Parts: sequence; C-alpha cells; structure tokens
Amino acid sequence: MTAVPSAAADDEFDVVVIGAGPTGENAADYAVRNGLTAALVESELIGGECSYWACIPSKALLRNGHVVAAARRLPGIEASLDPAAVLARRDSFVHDLHDDSQAEWAEGAGITVVRGVGRLDGERTVRVGDRVLRARHAVVVATGSVPVRPLVEGLDSVRTWGSREATTASSVPARFGVLGGGVVGCELAQAFSRLGSRVTLVNHGSRLLPSAEPVAGERVAAAMRDEGIDVRLDQGLDAVSPGPGDSIVLHLGDERIEVDELLVATGRRPNTDDVGLDTVGLEPGAPLAVDDSGLALGDWLHAAGDVTGRAPLTHMGKYAARIVGAAIAARAAGRPLDTGPWGEHSATADHAAVPQVVFTDPEVASVGLTADRARDAGRPVRVVEIDIAVAGSSLQADGYTGSATMVVDTEREVLLGVTFVGQDVAEMVHAATIAVVGEVPLARLWHAVPSFPTVSEVWLRLLETYRAGA
Repeated sequence: MTAVPSAAADDEFDVVVIGAGPTGENAADYAVRNGLTAALVESELIGGECSYWACIPSKALLRNGHVVAAARRLPGIEASLDPAAVLARRDSFVHDLHDDSQAEWAEGAGITVVRGVGRLDGERTVRVGDRVLRARHAVVVATGSVPVRPLVEGLDSVRTWGSREATTASSVPARFGVLGGGVVGCELAQAFSRLGSRVTLVNHGSRLLPSAEPVAGERVAAAMRDEGIDVRLDQGLDAVSPGPGDSIVLHLGDERIEVDELLVATGRRPNTDDVGLDTVGLEPGAPLAVDDSGLALGDWLHAAGDVTGRAPLTHMGKYAARIVGAAIAARAAGRPLDTGPWGEHSATADHAAVPQVVFTDPEVASVGLTADRARDAGRPVRVVEIDIAVAGSSLQADGYTGSATMVVDTEREVLLGVTFVGQDVAEMVHAATIAVVGEVPLARLWHAVPSFPTVSEVWLRLLETYRAGA
C-alpha cells in the first residue's frame, strides 16, 4: 500500500479528518458517501486503538478462557486452552500490527490517506509535516484518548505495562499485577488469570466497575476471587520498587508483593495536548466540547469520539462520527439540520442511551442510566433487581448465576436503564437499548414476548416483578 507522500504542497479537500481510528474512519466515510472529498490523517495505524491495541485484541485474549469456563459448567465436558494458540489467534485479529487492509479499504472507499502527525494550523487548515491540507467545509478531530498515569511513588523507576503492552504481550507473565478496577483492569486481569498468570488486582475504590450498577462490581469481584485472583479493594498502591531480577515490588502498607509485570489501568483522558487547538483559540489538554451535531467551533471545526469526553466507547465514537459526517454534508449542501432530540444530526444517545459490555465472566451488559445517575438527574425512579433464574439460564449452565436490574421512570413508565450481569448476556443488551431509545412504555413492552427457553425470559420476570410492586 503506497500512502500519499509528504511534500511541500497545499491540498484541498471538502473534509479533513485527524485520526484514523474507527471514529475518524466513519466520519470520513460518511462524508464521502454524501458526495464530499475527504482526507484521513494518521500517524500510527489506520484502524486505531480499538483495532490493534484495545477492543479487538483484548476480546481475543478473553474469548478462549470464557469458552473453557462455560464448557466446564456443563457435565460431561473436559476443556482446556493453549496460551500460545490464544496469542497466535490474537495476532491474526490485529494482522500482526499491519494496517494494509484498513488502508486499502479507506482508499477503496474514496478516502485519501495521509500518513503523519496532523495538527490544526489555523482555521480549516491541517499541517502534516511539510504538507498543508486545507478543508473547504470542515475539519474533524478524532484523535481519541490517552492513558492517565497516577502519582505513585517509584512508578517511574520500574517497567510498567499500559493496555497496549498487555494486549500485545508475546508471553504470559507468571505473576501479574493490575492497578485499577475499571473495565480495562478487570478484563485483562481475568484474561491473564485464565492464561495462567497469578494475578493481584489493586483498586483504590471500594468496588470494581464503579460506573456500573453496584451489583455488577460485586458479582465480578466474587467471580474473580472464586477463580483465584487476589482482588484488593479500598487499598491504594503506596509505592513500587524494582525487585529481584526483573521483578517489580508492590508496596501495600506493610505488605510486599512481587510481580513480573505491572499493568497500570487507571483511566484515559481526551487526546488534545498536541493537535493544534491553540492555533484556533481553544485550550489544549481539555476535552473538545461539541454540540450534539459534533460542532466544536464556528461552522467548520467538528470532533467525535473519545476526544470529546462525551461517551468514550468505540461504538459511541462511530455513532457520533456518522452524525458528524451527515451534518457536515448537510451544511455543505445548504440543507437545514435536524438537530432536535433523536434527529438525524443529533447524537442524542450520548446523554441517555449509551450501551456498554464489560467482557469479564460474568459479562456486564448495560444501557442508559444507573439508578444513582437517574436519581441525581432528578428522575422519579423505581428499581427492580432480580436474579436471572429462568429456563434459558438453567440450560445455559449448571448453577447459572446472574442478575438483571431495571430502572423505571415511574411518571412515564418507560425504561431509563437496564443492566444484565451473567454468562452470555452481552447479546441481550441491544433489546434493552431499543427499549430505552424508543421509550417503549412498559404496557407495550409487556407484549414483546420472549422466546422459550432463552435467557431473555428474564424480561418477563422483570415486568412481573414491577407489576407486583405497583
């Protein structure tokens, strides 16, 4: 694949997109589909963080272990996994960190790929090395997010992994330390535990997955402990220091724990430090604030995805990018924008209907508001929380354990949020997403009959429980 060369030249496009992750790809693609020309600027790999270092490789690392665990929950099945085969399968999904196929897709879609670091250089202008790209209609910033590194004594004196190093690891450490109990920390702690590591997870907060319903963190922590992960809650990491050989010593009060690798998974922040925001009067380092059409400044500067800080998930970035691409095309054609709630050019779901799956075992699949967030927003709510105990779950696994939580707006009797925790619940979340986005009244939802015998029968139990308490 031959990329567009850097040269001392001015190039004009209708749209210039900085960042070629899934968000940037979608923004450029939707612009081109609407008859505009687009340049896509990327300094690393076309496809971005999710394709090579986050969503895809982490799920590849997790999948085999989950299948083995699920198989062992059924009688008459013996199952095991080969860590080397898992790592090889992971490599196949990330194409050994080569992006030829992604770049070929982009150019095949009519998008011009420009390799290099893209920075704003004044209005409608992006500089990539010696090359100057000018946008007739819009610039889209889709530069994603970067890890947050905590202030821990000695952390800079030892070798550490971020999520990139963990998801691209060429071997499985015998002793694995994880700092942080969010999504990345939990998923990778369990992935490496099931690949053979002895894992210690240290979390400063009182529960794992703090942005989810409390039951989610409780059940994930219990499952991790049951399989031998040492989960330390309400415990900060006081310091780290080099240990014998190449080991790393974790200082937890008076206790010392040696690990072979330490994953620092303490969150991410919008990547706006070095994209030239200062050249257009905006503050570097801060989230790039946008309206629901993705507009950040004037009628030309747009942003989408993690860089905005709105809903930092790959699928939400792709959603926002589709909105942005369509909005840019409408403005370019002089058409009015539909920016009302749930309009064609309004990323309304960012506020009320963000779906997410945490791919631990048990999985956590959720959409919309938690009970606490709904109450904080002043909504009149009633919460129904039940065990997942239906014919479908009993057939899915012996001793199946899980929970379902439904947050209901009692004035309108519509769903504000739903959370499922359990084996194989990820594929159930889209039904909940449709119910939340569509604001389907519970009286109508009662007529959405779940097939027997599936885990989705839990919907009937949730509605019955809600009616019984009315």
